[in-house]
Amino acid sequence: MDLLIILLTLGLTFTTGSILEKNHFKKIREREIALVKKPVVSFGKKLTTNKKIKKVEFVTGEVVISGDYFKNFVSAFRNFFGGRMISFESLMDRARREAMLRMREKAKNADIIVNARLESTMLNTYKEANNQIPQVAAIAYGTAITYER
Repeated sequence: MDLLIILLTLGLTFTTGSILEKNHFKKIREREIALVKKPVVSFGKKLTTNKKIKKVEFVTGEVVISGDYFKNFVSAFRNFFGGRMISFESLMDRARREAMLRMREKAKNADIIVNARLESTMLNTYKEANNQIPQVAAIAYGTAITYER
């Protein structure tokens, strides 16, 4: 009976986690397509232009995304045997892309974002029954520039 409850719980967390993750990726893709041309994000390029600058603003995008119990269960086996943590790679991808999108959305009226940076880290701050639930924190930041028309 206990094994059945464990299997049902794992199946439920796998299903709901997969659905939520797929929906989040779909929304991320839609937002990326909407922002593909504005603003252009520049990673460390020198910017030379004759245009007068109207506004300069520091913009950020932050996100913390939590893993689910199924990913945690699978990672316990991976920790034992070693190797890539494939179940958490999608978590990192979602966090990074979401942070970049949030930064870009805050600067949607800007012409360009320069010196953009992206940082991320894995957190294990929430503990329940001695089981750590991994979380990914990501921050994107840069300087948004708006030119006079």
